[in-house]
Amino acid sequence: MDWMEWVVHTTTAAADAVSDLLIRAGSTGTMVEDRADIPDPEHPNGYWEIIDPALIEAMPEDVLVHGWFEPGPELPDTLAALKADLEQLRGRIACDPGTLAVDTLQVHDQDWSEVWKQFYKPFRAGKTLVVKPTWETWDAQPGDRVIELDPGMAFGSGTHETTGLCLALLEETLQGGEAVIDVGTGSGILAIGAALLGARDVLAIDIDPDAVRVAEENVAHNGLQDRVRVVRGNLLDKQDAVCEVCVANIIADVICAFAEPLRQHIAPGGWFICSGILLAREEEVVRRLEETGYRITDIRRRGEWVAIRSRRGE
Repeated sequence: MDWMEWVVHTTTAAADAVSDLLIRAGSTGTMVEDRADIPDPEHPNGYWEIIDPALIEAMPEDVLVHGWFEPGPELPDTLAALKADLEQLRGRIACDPGTLAVDTLQVHDQDWSEVWKQFYKPFRAGKTLVVKPTWETWDAQPGDRVIELDPGMAFGSGTHETTGLCLALLEETLQGGEAVIDVGTGSGILAIGAALLGARDVLAIDIDPDAVRVAEENVAHNGLQDRVRVVRGNLLDKQDAVCEVCVANIIADVICAFAEPLRQHIAPGGWFICSGILLAREEEVVRRLEETGYRITDIRRRGEWVAIRSRRGE
């Protein structure tokens, strides 16, 4: 089957907000093409593989956010609505979003499902955590905890600000031996990271069957089936698991809705780490968490996104 590819011209600061709009419009996935993501070969940091300067020169000046849509009679209306949303975005975010011009082209299924892999390279997501695509190599340093990942069609490659923020907070929170619940696990990256950081038991749950399949494959690839259990469903439906640390990288609306019922799944004094929250929704989420008995201990911001760490009251 052929797909329609939409490419939005934007800036580094606005790329994640644009990606979010594409996903909300129905894109099956997004890819950000940004020169800023390629390390300067003249200033290596000791961790990245050597980058050919020609790769940087070949990249466009604009940051490009790619999205893919299944052709259909409703697609013109969807594109018109997206363009309207992009114009509204210009007034909602503090940074310069660039031109927000949209290019469209037709691509074959086998093309778009593989093309993004050339931009997905190993990287550090914390002091010891490393995210490595399954098709790449990594020269591990002493103490590295390497997450082998093929995100497939599931959210959670690790490159998104919200995933990185959650991984960093998990690394700072876990002491070893905790039970962890990962709500909306996606690719399983946070569940795998928690296990590598010493969690004794991890429940990774998602309502999307594709995400469950991908997460199971990634857990198996990392050899963590004994500690990470992947389940399809809603945590609040027929699940009685209780954890010391709950992590949810979803969206603000779901976090606000789940805050109260999630308490029964978090031990008194346990941690709740949440992200997927746009800056504009930060105060709303903080207020809801405090109203439902959580004490905010840390708020992290990166780009247009926020992660919050809190503790459940007694």
